[in-house]
Amino acid sequence: MIITGLEELTKSRSKVMIDGEFAFVLYKGELRHFHLQVGEELSQEDYEEIRTVILPKRAKLRAMNLLLKKDYTTAKLRAKLLEGGYPPEIAQEALDYVASFHYTDDLRYAVDYITCHQDDRSRLRIEQDLRAKGISGDVLERAFIEWENAGGCQDEAKMIRDLFRKRGFDPENASPAEQNREYAFLMRKGFSADSIRNAIFHSFT
Repeated sequence: MIITGLEELTKSRSKVMIDGEFAFVLYKGELRHFHLQVGEELSQEDYEEIRTVILPKRAKLRAMNLLLKKDYTTAKLRAKLLEGGYPPEIAQEALDYVASFHYTDDLRYAVDYITCHQDDRSRLRIEQDLRAKGISGDVLERAFIEWENAGGCQDEAKMIRDLFRKRGFDPENASPAEQNREYAFLMRKGFSADSIRNAIFHSFT
């Protein structure tokens, strides 16, 4: 294995290329420790130490530090680790590690998110948000069931009325053009067509 490139990412970290392909990211101190230089050979022993000891340990610490700052879905945490230059299998090892301590739990994350936004976002908008965060359809379905079993519910009509007040919209005195604009706005917010029509379009044609 020949070191074919060392690309500086930051003052402390560099991307290591082996035989013309990206291998991993190392800190400057690690580069010095393993005597990595372009054109030099990397021994199998050193390669195995980097891949099985150095990187997994650092990836686990990185995952833990990220989770200390805020909750992540598994997909978002994986993306952060990959973004940091960790190979996919190393990132997965770190994900398995934090999941073993229940530091990541997509179902819990989804239920908490639904509960937090039940009064200000439509169900469709919440579903779109969670899917964008990497929550699977199966987990999403179970999260809504768990949320409902815990007493969770939404009143879209009230949510729409609250938006009317905030936006200074009077459905009874609004012109057709104003009604159309409000309808489009609420559709973008993820409210159902029936809920919107019941709120502002009883005579809309």
